[in-house]
Amino acid sequence: MLQNRFGKLAATALAGSMLMGAAACGGGEETSSAQPSGAGTSAPAASGAKVGLAYDIGGRGDQSFNDSAAAGLDKAKAELSLADTKELEAGSGETEAAKEERLRLLASGGYSPIIAVGFAYSGPVKKVAAEFPDVKFAIVDDAAATAPNITNLLFAEHEGSFLVGAAAALKSKKNHVGFVGGVQVPLINKFEAGFIAGAKAVKPDIKIDVKYLTQPPDFGGFNDPAKGKTAAEGMLDAGADVIYHAAGGSGGGVFEAAKAAKGLAIGVDSDQAKTAAPDLQGVIMTSMVKKVDIAVYDFLKGVAGNTVKSGPAVYNLKAGGVDYSTTGGQVDDIKTKLEEYKQQIISGKITVPEKTS
Repeated sequence: MLQNRFGKLAATALAGSMLMGAAACGGGEETSSAQPSGAGTSAPAASGAKVGLAYDIGGRGDQSFNDSAAAGLDKAKAELSLADTKELEAGSGETEAAKEERLRLLASGGYSPIIAVGFAYSGPVKKVAAEFPDVKFAIVDDAAATAPNITNLLFAEHEGSFLVGAAAALKSKKNHVGFVGGVQVPLINKFEAGFIAGAKAVKPDIKIDVKYLTQPPDFGGFNDPAKGKTAAEGMLDAGADVIYHAAGGSGGGVFEAAKAAKGLAIGVDSDQAKTAAPDLQGVIMTSMVKKVDIAVYDFLKGVAGNTVKSGPAVYNLKAGGVDYSTTGGQVDDIKTKLEEYKQQIISGKITVPEKTS
């Protein structure tokens, strides 16, 4: 969805030019494991593959969602015999036609597999995959784009968010926490639902403020630190002392506000106590880690071994696809309790809601 989507925003290029791109995070229904299901794809397998990766808004360097995907690609470069890689970025507010052309450019250039980072690629991936049936595609955070040559890399964001919600409630001294979502879409609602459930599991009467920065089709909420800061300042001024963001690059503004108010923040997607700006890392007590890097690497390894399959590959808490981070030691005193909640989710004793209503 979802960490700081800092970094550069590339301008949308015209069809046929070297488009740079990606959209915003996406989502879908979960199953119980991280194993792809469905029929195998038809493209030739992969030793020496040319890999294309189309980023979400912000691209490599966002310190979050995109950087996690980039880390998976980097690991594949180091460990698999990839012939070539091409990474393209997106600009804010671009059309589906631009996304299609970006994917088409990669496919026509001989890149296979191609990985699209984010649910906004759903329609474009489905369309271009039909045009290039011998090219393998993967899409992160979307279950809607289906075809014999598409693998859907999905995550149980609500389960990881439950754990950081519990952490927020355990750490809050004011019984008041907040959630900042980048864009009000079903995927980000999963983060909110899990966070609320986790906080209320600890303190049923806790006050929880919720603010979304933009509404679709405006996905700028994933890369607007100023809006993130303003939203967090409002919550902190109203009495919240811990704020969780699922807002990509906008999260940097949340961290700035928390630091200024001497509050605490919770990162998302990556371990942001490692990736955020150095002067802000200390305010991040934990992050909901979403292991896009593992999903990307697993997919590329499957292509290399000719074992990749189409359909959903779901990375949930049991599969290690989501978790909470412990960098900085700020949750060491509550880790035993968080681990208890984790095991209850894995065992099925706790079922975490995926929607707030």
